[in-house]
Amino acid sequence: MFNIIREAGWPIYFLLLASVIALALIIERFLSLRDDKILPPLLLEEAIGVYQRQGVSEEMLDKLAKDSPLGTVLAAGLRNHKSSRYVMKEAIEEAGRAVVHELERFLTTLGTIATASPLLGLFGTVIGMIEIFGSQSPSGSNPQQLAHGISIALYNTAFGIAIAIPSLVFYRHYKNKVDTFVVEMELLASKLVDIIHGERMDYPPQRA
Repeated sequence: MFNIIREAGWPIYFLLLASVIALALIIERFLSLRDDKILPPLLLEEAIGVYQRQGVSEEMLDKLAKDSPLGTVLAAGLRNHKSSRYVMKEAIEEAGRAVVHELERFLTTLGTIATASPLLGLFGTVIGMIEIFGSQSPSGSNPQQLAHGISIALYNTAFGIAIAIPSLVFYRHYKNKVDTFVVEMELLASKLVDIIHGERMDYPPQRA
């Protein structure tokens, strides 16, 4: 591996840095975007049960908001349970925008790496081509410099593509996962509004 890095020349260090950052972001988002962490099962039922038994208190709202992103959205709605349906939904939407921003954290960086990695690889390729042309002289070519230039060009191109593919795949996967979470949170929040305002008496359970 160290031989490959040496043969790939100094442009490879940009790609190595990008690969480390991408791997760290993929692992961090994998741990952060777990279903049970974002949409805890039965949280809506539990929140409704506490509301119906005890009403709304600051302690209950703080505990709910700290539970999960879904809890943050539900707490924003319950905090305005005495307001009109419109105000309650508006509070939920505002909390939802903040939650979505948090869920999408680092995804822009991961998408940027997926886009920039092939360009960094192309940059290494250009550096390698410069090495190749530099090996030519009126008295003949320098085989060692020629081989080094070819190595720089090929290794950087391959590294750039190898980093871009998984970065793009995970970026798309996590983006779709966040979109799915948003839709489910919107549905659960709408059920909460309906129940609070007496327009819905029952609701299907959340997914297990």
